[in-house]
Amino acid sequence: MPLLSASIIGTGSYVPEKVLSNADLERLVETNDEWIVSRTGIRERRIAAPEQSTSDLAAEAAKAALLNAGVSAEELGMIIVATVTPDMFFPSTACFVQTKIGAKNAVCFDVSAACSGFLYALEIARQFIATGAQKTVLVIGAEKLSTIVNWTDRNTCVLFGDGAGAAVLRHRPGSLGIRNTHMGSDGGYAEILQIPGGASLNPTTAENADERLNTIRMNGRETYKQAVSAMMDAGTRVLEASNLKATDIACVIPHQANVRIIEAIADRMKLPMERFLINLDRFGNTSAAAVAIALDEANRTNRMKQGDHILLVVFGGGLTWAGSLIEW
Repeated sequence: MPLLSASIIGTGSYVPEKVLSNADLERLVETNDEWIVSRTGIRERRIAAPEQSTSDLAAEAAKAALLNAGVSAEELGMIIVATVTPDMFFPSTACFVQTKIGAKNAVCFDVSAACSGFLYALEIARQFIATGAQKTVLVIGAEKLSTIVNWTDRNTCVLFGDGAGAAVLRHRPGSLGIRNTHMGSDGGYAEILQIPGGASLNPTTAENADERLNTIRMNGRETYKQAVSAMMDAGTRVLEASNLKATDIACVIPHQANVRIIEAIADRMKLPMERFLINLDRFGNTSAAAVAIALDEANRTNRMKQGDHILLVVFGGGLTWAGSLIEW
């Protein structure tokens, strides 16, 4: 039996109501708007309410994606949630989403690949659809990063926000859909971007609680260098595998971490910045949700039309990275 193509037939996203601006952060840590914008491009980010969990954000994005796709929750055969901020270690966040949206027929599990998680989950979904094992799959990237940020560390707390994005995948006759994906990992660089405590290796105890080991630690300079290199490599590989050039891409949707990273990639690809979808100025870095939220924005603002080729490239802790070339 020939493999089936897998297309994105609907997208959705959700961000919390509360806006945390750079001016607000000036009252929390020693920083200012000019410093944050010049180094990151971020002007504000969204922060979830205390009673909102990651699955709450994910469920809202899921509902929007199902509506956009014209698909009912009962039609879903699988839900994959990419997150590093699950509601709890188990059950999976996907199981909570299943209940909240009424997807009683879906198999549910989570994927942990930091900021690369959404593209990792997309590729898993594509494989299930390609073999005919699943017909309709919901993929969600969702994070409540405000719960793992050290709000006294000015180098990291200015970067992150909360939100969720979702996509519905199904075979669409006549469309190539997700044409090629390249994924990579390098655990040798784990220490440059990680949460060192709070799990089995280094559990939180009364003795180490003040060290805030269960919050994000990052070597910004090294992360920048690795991100540009890895995202360029992933993008180049999927373009070559698809026999396309950078100029054939209607829209590039990169991980929304730092505008300097995106500018470096645009320069190396010799593409104008207008070809890139950028929303990090409004939402900051939402990890696994970032490229998913941006994809939904691109879809709803008609940044691409059916048949266009779009390129998604991401990078995250692990290290992990990925690129996907999609025929819309």
